[in-house]
Amino acid sequence: MASKDELACVYAALILADDQVAITDDKLSTILKTAKVSVEPYWPGLFAKALDGVNVRDLITNISNSAGSAPAAGAGGGGAAPAAEEKKEEKKEEKKEESEESDDDMGFGLFD
Repeated sequence: MASKDELACVYAALILADDQVAITDDKLSTILKTAKVSVEPYWPGLFAKALDGVNVRDLITNISNSAGSAPAAGAGGGGAAPAAEEKKEEKKEEKKEESEESDDDMGFGLFD
């Protein structure tokens, strides 16, 4: 679970991203001081380094788009996917049966 310090930095970073301002250590610290939220001194720097060169707006937008489209892409296969899975299962069963028979042919089993 996220700590209070982490959440405060996330919200400060989102405020900066919403205003289309570069996310830096100083700007995160300024927002946190203005909001009268005290955090460990390393958190703003950590978030600034992690988000350096990252477009937070695109990141948030892409997360919501990919989460919604992933199941749709998987379901688009229709009836072809189940048929392929059945064939794979049949092949696996055949291989298992062959390996069991080969052990019996040699004259020894697992518990002999």
